[in-house]
Amino acid sequence: MSFKITFIGAGSVGFTRSLFSDLMTVPEFRNIEVSFMDTNSHNLDMVKQLCQRDLDEHSIDIKIHATINRREALKGAKYVVCCMRHGMLEAFDMDVSIPLKYGIDQCVGDTLCAGGIMYGQRGVAEILSICKDIREVSAPGALMLNYANPNAMITWAANKYGGVQTIGLCHGVQGGHRQIAEALGYEKDEVDIICAGLNHQTWYISVKKDGEDLLPKILPAYEANPELSKTEPVRIDVLKNFGYYSTESNGHLSEYLPWYRKRPDELEQWIDLGVWINGETGGYLRVCREGRNWFEDDFPNWMKEPPHTYKSEDRSEEHGSYIIEGLETGRCYRGHFNVMNDGCITNLPQECVIEVPGYADANGISIPHIGELPLGCAAICSQTAWVQRLALEAAVAGDINLLRQSMLMDPLAGAVCTPKEIFQMVDEMLIAQAEWLPQYAEEIPKAEERFNAPGRIPPRDYNGIRVPEKSIDDMRANSEEARKNTSADKAKNRPAAK
Repeated sequence: MSFKITFIGAGSVGFTRSLFSDLMTVPEFRNIEVSFMDTNSHNLDMVKQLCQRDLDEHSIDIKIHATINRREALKGAKYVVCCMRHGMLEAFDMDVSIPLKYGIDQCVGDTLCAGGIMYGQRGVAEILSICKDIREVSAPGALMLNYANPNAMITWAANKYGGVQTIGLCHGVQGGHRQIAEALGYEKDEVDIICAGLNHQTWYISVKKDGEDLLPKILPAYEANPELSKTEPVRIDVLKNFGYYSTESNGHLSEYLPWYRKRPDELEQWIDLGVWINGETGGYLRVCREGRNWFEDDFPNWMKEPPHTYKSEDRSEEHGSYIIEGLETGRCYRGHFNVMNDGCITNLPQECVIEVPGYADANGISIPHIGELPLGCAAICSQTAWVQRLALEAAVAGDINLLRQSMLMDPLAGAVCTPKEIFQMVDEMLIAQAEWLPQYAEEIPKAEERFNAPGRIPPRDYNGIRVPEKSIDDMRANSEEARKNTSADKAKNRPAAK
């Protein structure tokens, strides 16, 4: 088989190398055309060197084309994998640090809450530009597989306004699936699950083994588990209150809801510092910075190590390669995909992006009908969907009023801040991120005038609950642990809680 696949944001070593290696486990794909694109030419070159070395060591005659020219990379592409972080870690830092000045404490800040909303403002503008290039120079009917966050907003924008069929992909469902199975004493493949909801807020509405309903066993299993009972207090509390387990990690879930991070004096009971994903303030930003610094420092050693293997048993759980394999070979793949709702979940807004079971084969992408979510789960997701829609429409139009409304309606931001505080925070974030927000060009000078006027609200004296960022010397002392921060799933192999 021969087709072209393009990676946008290919300088992300974790995603790009892993996803590309997954593709190479499919024998039929040993003759495809590959293009890597990133705005950071240095990172792009390092990732290309690694992946090309892997290919050459396996005597596969593919020459990776790497470029900072996006249209050149997209020309003729049948599949586009998007794993960009628009604004990179510099903007990500602002997504976390500026809201913290107003008392909004985020563990991640890339999907919802103040950080996720601003990340969406940057990402939506960029994805629409990418979609324009895809429509103009890629193969007719090109499919985009989006890994970029905020996944729902980006996927929604590409489908509604970008004119490009886009499937959003994430590994949260797989991670929770494995965790549930292990908590119940089974292997992951022994337990069948159905998840439905929104990305990072999806619910295990069916958990079975050999036809037996395991849902009633999840809560007692988690409460009895000495590690999970300590590392997943938010997920366990939500499970108690709403009856269903959420796909997302303790730290992520805590920032999507109004109850767990609004009072600094109570935060400690809801997080665990054994690993960042359990709720550390700015935890994901910290490990991303550490991973970037480590990859830069340790890259010469990576080139000396054995290449990635292209064996089926080493294939990751990321959906991307399996979807392309299903579409190209007809081999059926079942996963969980982010798609436009269109009536699939009947008690969520008709127009939103949902995460539900899906199938990929020679017939294309097929999404079964789910029906109603459990009422409490639907209530949580419905509020999120409206925040996402407000943020999406704000990003498309550069509408500061809709942006403010999305922040006001966000569960955690609304629980912590007054309208006046939110309006000032929006102004401050627009000013700080101006270079990535062309759609707000007319609004930013007005924001500067307001922000610099007398009567500015002073920042709160609060820095969250943080873990010190590791230096290069710290990471050299434990290179195996440092390497994990450069993987696609930075929390797959979690150490025991401390």
